[in-house]
Amino acid sequence: MKVTVLGCGTSVGVPVIGCDCAVCTSDEPRNQRLRCGLRLETEVNGEARTVLIDTPPDLRQQALRFGIDRVDAVVYTHGHADHTFGIDELRIFNFLRDGPIPCYAQPETVERLQTNFAYVFEPPRKEGGGKPRLEMHEIGTSSFEVCGLEFQPVPLLHGSTNVLGFRLGRFAYLTDCNHIPEGSFSLLDGVELLIIDALRFGPPHSTHFTVAEAIGAARRIGARRTWLTHMNHDIDYREPAEALPPGVELAYDGLTIGL
Repeated sequence: MKVTVLGCGTSVGVPVIGCDCAVCTSDEPRNQRLRCGLRLETEVNGEARTVLIDTPPDLRQQALRFGIDRVDAVVYTHGHADHTFGIDELRIFNFLRDGPIPCYAQPETVERLQTNFAYVFEPPRKEGGGKPRLEMHEIGTSSFEVCGLEFQPVPLLHGSTNVLGFRLGRFAYLTDCNHIPEGSFSLLDGVELLIIDALRFGPPHSTHFTVAEAIGAARRIGARRTWLTHMNHDIDYREPAEALPPGVELAYDGLTIGL
């Protein structure tokens, strides 16, 4: 399996509209962060398969930039706009695969998608325009298989919102969280490669880990390598405000991790 970070920015992305800070105006490409999403590439019986985690608003741009020409399934962490508002971009992948795309999400996320994108789930109209064809599958905390990959949902808290991280073997993706419930740490036992939410160096935030909090969580999990994601424009890839410990790095759009 190969993991590609499609975006590692916070909900407004980086550069931030109307901001002339040193990060937003920098020419360092890794300071340009699209909204959070992940691509998982694998093979089933020798045939390539692609699974997305979330459909951020920047999905079209991400697909063009990173050469995504097929989507076989989507797994959602939660229903917030910066993780779902690219859902309409799945239409082209319906055309390319000539069929519906299975999507996996917890019940509250399915409900949010069906409310926010009601047109997707209404009976088809005869006139043109087109809309995504999706097959929704509700998931809980039990593991499930998609394209030969075993996903273990990891319950997290994003402020007062229940969201999911996911573990796949020795890799885990924990975005949009500021608390890992005690019972979820056992689900992360043995994880070696970790991508985790780290909005900024400080002060504490009501819905996201700071860098220090993310590092503390990574240490408790015992990850050998950790990449920080969902970063805002306070974090400068050229010179982080605080030194990162060995094994902890800033993610960037296009980062690939092989497993």
